[in-house]
Amino acid sequence: MEERVRAYIDAVDAENRPLFDRLHTLILDACPGVHVTLSYQMPTFVRGNRKLFLAAWRHGVSIYGWPLGRDAGFVERHPDLAAGVRTIRLRPEDAAAIPDEEFSAFARAALIDDPT
Repeated sequence: MEERVRAYIDAVDAENRPLFDRLHTLILDACPGVHVTLSYQMPTFVRGNRKLFLAAWRHGVSIYGWPLGRDAGFVERHPDLAAGVRTIRLRPEDAAAIPDEEFSAFARAALIDDPT
């Protein structure tokens, strides 16, 4: 892992770190071969020309930048978590009610799966 990414992760607030670590691990596990770099001061998962950003904020963790329509239905199922176009804002209590497989499917749709 790039040192800049490691430094970002190490600086995540203790309150949001478990959620950040959960999502980071789920994305890596769901998307073998993805490269993690720092872009726009956020950890960015890159596969080919696709990117998915993951960032910690005061409210919790946000996911940004997936291709439109490539979220495996996540936004449709959780419209209250959408905070604009291609942005999901998760508080730890919101994410606790969402199973890992739903986040994994989201990551695969954003970074790997071909449209059908």
